[in-house]
Amino acid sequence: MWLDSVKTGIKKGLETIWLLSKTIVPVYILVTVLNHTPVIGWITALFKPLMRVFNLPGEAAIVLVIGNILDTYSAVGAIKAMQLTVKEITTLSIMISISHSLLVETAVIKKLGFKVSHALITRIGLAIIFGIIVGRVGALI
Repeated sequence: MWLDSVKTGIKKGLETIWLLSKTIVPVYILVTVLNHTPVIGWITALFKPLMRVFNLPGEAAIVLVIGNILDTYSAVGAIKAMQLTVKEITTLSIMISISHSLLVETAVIKKLGFKVSHALITRIGLAIIFGIIVGRVGALI
C-alpha cells in the first residue's frame, strides 16, 4: 500500500518538475543570454530610477515584467539567471506574489464579472506598496 503511494508521489513529482522546467528553463536561458548582450545595460539604465524606489537594481524590472506578464515560475527563472542579493530576491518575490500572471488572471476576472480595472489597480498598487516597504526595511538591515 505505502509502496503505491511512493510510486504515485514520485510520478507526480517528476511530472511537476517537467511542467515547471518547460517554463523556468527557457526564461533562464533567455535572461542569461541577455546578460551577455548590451540589452541588459539598456534596461538597467532605463529602469534604474524606478527600481531605486524599491531598492532594486534596474535589471530587476525584467523579473517584474516577466512575472506580471507570464507567471511566477517564469519570474523564478529570471531571478535565477541574475546576480541578486537575498534582500532583492525577497522584495521581488513579495511583489510578484501579489501581482503576477496579469494577462491570464485578468481574463478570468473579467469572465467572473468583476471590474478588471479595480482588480488591476488593487494588485499592482499593493505590489508597489509592499515593494516599497520591504525594499526600505531591507535597506535598514
